[in-house]
Amino acid sequence: MSSDWISAKRDWIGYALCVGLTPVLLSRLGLTGRQVIAVGGFCTILYGAIFFWKWRLAFACFGISFLLSLGLLDVPHLVEFAGLDIILFLIAMMTVIGFLEEKHFFEFVIDRLLLLIGPHPKRIMVVMMVMAAVSAALVDEVTSILFMVAAMLNLLGRAKINPAPFILMLVFTTNVGSSATVVGNPVGVIIALRSGLTFMDFLRWATPISALCLALTIYLCLRLFKRDIKALKTVLAGPRGERRLEAIVEEEHLTKRGVRQAGWLFGSVIVGLVLHHPLEYLLHLPNNTMLLGVALIGAGIALGLIGDKARDLVEKRVDWWTLTFFIFLFASVGTLKQTGVTSVIARSIIELSGGSIAVLTSLFAWSSGILTSVMDNVLAVATFVPIISDVSQQGIQTFPLWWAMLMGGTLMGNATLIGSTANIVAVGVMERRKLGEITFAQWLGPGMLIGIATLLLANLLVLAQLPIMPQ
Repeated sequence: MSSDWISAKRDWIGYALCVGLTPVLLSRLGLTGRQVIAVGGFCTILYGAIFFWKWRLAFACFGISFLLSLGLLDVPHLVEFAGLDIILFLIAMMTVIGFLEEKHFFEFVIDRLLLLIGPHPKRIMVVMMVMAAVSAALVDEVTSILFMVAAMLNLLGRAKINPAPFILMLVFTTNVGSSATVVGNPVGVIIALRSGLTFMDFLRWATPISALCLALTIYLCLRLFKRDIKALKTVLAGPRGERRLEAIVEEEHLTKRGVRQAGWLFGSVIVGLVLHHPLEYLLHLPNNTMLLGVALIGAGIALGLIGDKARDLVEKRVDWWTLTFFIFLFASVGTLKQTGVTSVIARSIIELSGGSIAVLTSLFAWSSGILTSVMDNVLAVATFVPIISDVSQQGIQTFPLWWAMLMGGTLMGNATLIGSTANIVAVGVMERRKLGEITFAQWLGPGMLIGIATLLLANLLVLAQLPIMPQ
């Protein structure tokens, strides 16, 4: 009997048990029969993604079909719950980022920075970790980790050094940096468009916390991977190492015009996103209208500049597989809200907190964080968003809950190999290049330390600011 067959059998048994037991356990909260069935439909998608990640879209199709056939979801509500504003924003930003990648803009920036730093291992790693965080905040975690891993592997060259510790350092700081702005992570986009929070709100409340968590992450990484960083010195030391740094830019196939176009577009979109709220005020538009508008304008300019390759850009650079999954996921979560499941869960959480906003904030931070560590962070946050909406109907302050959930969904993405898309992407790059692998167990030790330490810090910082937060 093959190990693959045994593993598949174990996964199916686990899937069946989770799909069957979760609705039964939640029924103890006082759910009606209709609500229990709605939870079952949601669990079909949720646990399908957890146990069978590669086939998550198939399970999403089955789950939505189940909800439709039982009358728990209809086509008009499917369209309403699908989160088309979020999907359109992500399509537009993926198009812009795809254009920047086509012009090799990020490679150009990183290569020039490495040349400025010189062959100093610790300094190089600190700068690259900061770059990973900043680039994640300005674009998104997946794009950031793709070009940062490529830059790191290029720097290591053919040296016989295990790349895993260096990849881990970059992933950890990428996930931390993704919490700083709206565009750093799909989680931020979901929160912004559902809460009404602006780009400037993120700069005020999320960025400082993210920066302090980044400092803690870099410190812990320098301690955890001290020996590995020292080993990098043998690769970079002397004329040979300096030639390797110079070779990074000698291999580039860039044009000055393309880099300039990409730079201007990138800067303009970022400025537009930062100023979207004042633009909405001047134009008398609802909140976050121009958050989507600026992204679409940027996408339109990118498609115009790239000319005949516009269709290829949209087809190849936009992650249609993931976006389609998001549509079905959001629809299934919307069904939980429509049937009143999230209201029941919200009342239970409020009772558990005893009405204390500090306890409630901590509950949201750690429960979303724990869920993130065992599933993709988008799954975890999408599950919690309607619960916050129901909490607000109880007259309880929800402003700190959004930030607690943001930090739980991004920082605890570092805890396990499957906690964040960036983690899976980075490991996949290593495996495709046949440079080894990082197992779940190898990730767990440093990942849990970074995840728990940073979320603890973030939780305390959010609690410290409760008295000055809007009601």
